[in-house]
Amino acid sequence: MKESEKRRMDKIVEILEKTYPDAHIALDFKTPFQLLVSVILSAQCTDVRVNLVTPRLFERFPDAKNMAEAPVEELEDLVRSTGFFRNKAKNIKAASRMITDQFGGELPCTMKEMLKLPGVARKTANIVLTQAFGVVEGIAVDTHVKRLSSRLGFSTEKTPEKIEKDLMELIPFEKWGKISYILIEHGRKVCNARRPMCGECRVREYCPSADESLG
Repeated sequence: MKESEKRRMDKIVEILEKTYPDAHIALDFKTPFQLLVSVILSAQCTDVRVNLVTPRLFERFPDAKNMAEAPVEELEDLVRSTGFFRNKAKNIKAASRMITDQFGGELPCTMKEMLKLPGVARKTANIVLTQAFGVVEGIAVDTHVKRLSSRLGFSTEKTPEKIEKDLMELIPFEKWGKISYILIEHGRKVCNARRPMCGECRVREYCPSADESLG
């Protein structure tokens, strides 16, 4: 990568950090296990919707042992409004069973062990490890991060795993834990999927995808 390109990307990160200093995870949770369940439910669903669903879910099944013993039909009913509810209920129950049987009821805190859980890929594992345990092993790539990584020129890759690898090479380690939430905030408030508001974007002059007519 050219030094000028690296400086451009560093400038984008610097500006976005200052623009969204309070960027943080929007999911509500009390325990690492509850965070895991919430992140699984958040796939193809808004955090607002997940936060409406989880209080009743966690009141009924607060931990892995209880969730593992829950009737899958009841789980499906409780998480129905988050979409893809059958698959989510199945994965949550299976992950709960594995946590109970193989990890003594406690959520594992390494990437290798986390990825063994049904329904858990690197995005979910990165979020839970960072937010619940303070363990930073990568960068969570959700739909916002994927979209902005392409638009801002951080990565030309298409899969979350390859995009994550590019981001890890570009962004200093000390920023890995927060950069996802900064990009998510920018993606929600300005660089949205259907109609990015380039005229209001603070990194427009550094963005290769910006609408020049709004410059």
